[in-house]
Amino acid sequence: MKAQEEINFNRIAEAINYIKTNFKTQPGLEEIAEKVNLSPYHFQRLFCEWAGTTPKRFLQYISIGYAKEMLKENQSLFDTALATGLSGTGRLHDLFVNIEGMTPGEYKNGGEKLCINYSFAESPFGNIIVASTTKGICHIAFYDDENVAFANLQCQFPAAQYQQILDKEQQNALYIFGHDWSKMQQIKLHLKGTDFQLKVWEALLKIPMGKLATYGNLAKQLQNPNASRAVGTAIGDNPVAFLIPCHRVIQSGGALGGYHWGVNRKTAMIGWEAAKTNYDHE
Repeated sequence: MKAQEEINFNRIAEAINYIKTNFKTQPGLEEIAEKVNLSPYHFQRLFCEWAGTTPKRFLQYISIGYAKEMLKENQSLFDTALATGLSGTGRLHDLFVNIEGMTPGEYKNGGEKLCINYSFAESPFGNIIVASTTKGICHIAFYDDENVAFANLQCQFPAAQYQQILDKEQQNALYIFGHDWSKMQQIKLHLKGTDFQLKVWEALLKIPMGKLATYGNLAKQLQNPNASRAVGTAIGDNPVAFLIPCHRVIQSGGALGGYHWGVNRKTAMIGWEAAKTNYDHE
C-alpha cells in the first residue's frame, strides 16, 4: 500500500497537470477536485496543507506571467551580492549547503574506495533515494521504483560498497523538506563532477528560495555568457535533486522548460517555494 504522502503528492501532481493543460479555460475548484476524485472541500484542504496556499493562488505562481515578473525582478540577482535584503530562509541553500568535489582517487575505478550508505524517504514532491559517503551527501533523486532508483545510483559508482542505512548526514539533509530548519546543520555534499560542473552547481545554490533564474543568468555569473548550452548540460547532470536547486532555472521567455525528474514535479517545486516565501493565503 502506498504511503499517504505519496498518494497526496500524486493527487497534487495530477491536479497541477490538469491546471497547466487547461489554463486557458481557468478551471474552477469543483472541476479540478473532480479530476482527482475528491470533493471540493477535501481537495481544497489537501492542497492548502501541501502548498500553504490555495489552488487559485498557486495557479498564479506557476504562470508564465509570474515567471516573467520574477525574471525581470531578478535580472541583477547575481550582481547585487545576494546577501543584501535576503533573509536566512531566502538564502537557505547558499547558507546551509557546502559542496566538496571528489578527488580522482575517490571515484577511480568506479568508486572502488567509496563506502556509500543509502536510504529511501518521502518528500513533498514524491519518493526519494538519498545516498552519502563518509564526507557527505553524494546523490538524491526522485523515483517511482526502488530497484530502479538503486540501480541508477550504482551506475554512478559501480565498484563502491553499499549498505542500506539512514545515517546522520542523510537525516540532516532531509530537514530541507520540512517547515522548520532550526534542527538542520550545514549540509555537506560530496560530489563527482568536472570543475565546470561544480561551479555551475555552486552557482545554483545562490538562487534564493522562491526566486528564478535563466541559463543565461548562470552563464554570466560564471563569466562565460556564451556558455548557456554547457550550463544547461551541467544542470541536467545535477546529482542532488532539490538540495541543489536546478528546478529554479527556467527559460528566458518564462516557460519552465524541462526537468530530469519531470516538468510537473518542477512546477510543483516552483509553486510550493513561491507560496512558502510569499506567505499568501486566501
